[in-house]
Amino acid sequence: MLRRLLIVGGALAVLAGGIVLALPVPTGPERDLSGLEGSVEHGAYLARIGGCFACHTDAKGGGAMLAGGAAIETPFGSFYGPNITTHERDAIGAWTREEFAAAVSDGIAPDGTHYFPVFPYNHYAAYSAQDLADLWAAFRTVPPVEGKAPSHDLVFPIGERLLASRWKALFHEPMMIEPDPERSEAWNRGRWLAEGPGHCSACHTPRTLFGAPVEDRHFKGGAGPDGEHIPAITAAALLADGWTEEDVALALRTGIKPDGDALGGSMGEVVSDATRYWSPDDLRAIATYLLDGTDQTER
Repeated sequence: MLRRLLIVGGALAVLAGGIVLALPVPTGPERDLSGLEGSVEHGAYLARIGGCFACHTDAKGGGAMLAGGAAIETPFGSFYGPNITTHERDAIGAWTREEFAAAVSDGIAPDGTHYFPVFPYNHYAAYSAQDLADLWAAFRTVPPVEGKAPSHDLVFPIGERLLASRWKALFHEPMMIEPDPERSEAWNRGRWLAEGPGHCSACHTPRTLFGAPVEDRHFKGGAGPDGEHIPAITAAALLADGWTEEDVALALRTGIKPDGDALGGSMGEVVSDATRYWSPDDLRAIATYLLDGTDQTER
């Protein structure tokens, strides 16, 4: 009887594995970048919205801007942001614009392999074709820096690239954000910022054991790297703590909370590398969205 159960169990495991291997990887809509002229200025701003500098610059180690090497600590081990300067051998200097767009919005490398989901390409799927053209134009102005980032130091078998594609097949959901005509322009912009390239939920939404977001706990906070407390940023939580739209905008610009304390930990880096560069209108927009109260469960 035990032998029969083991045989049946093994057969089911093989079947399940075969099904997972056969699952397609979701991708966003095809984008035609041909004929689009990129804006360096707007692309540089979009890079600030996307938080590119924090993950791709080893500021603590004195690394050059966007030359990679910053450690991203996770329960699965340490990821290291790659070099994304224009160096042709060690970075993205030899890429085409289409390869860049596929990497950013779909998490697919030029050689066809899949990036690990620590790279928030699911959120970057909200970039439009023009946005991607603008980003590419901006990144083409980054001086080349020689040297690759350290290899990821991950728990086996997480580091296997095949698992990255299978994770995407099971859990990847590109953020395709369409404006809600019944909501204000500011609310829609704030939603695009928070749910799209600003990728707030990447840190503020808890993850399952498989690293997938727990959808019914969207923006409800949890534990971050090294036990860091990641607070809830739902409308209910923010309003209960007395936050106003002005408070949210000011905190994202200066790093100072309403009680005078400073935003610390990883959020301090978000402010210093990203949100302090956002326009006043964008800061007000994301504050409008976060404090709305009918938002985060209706994405």
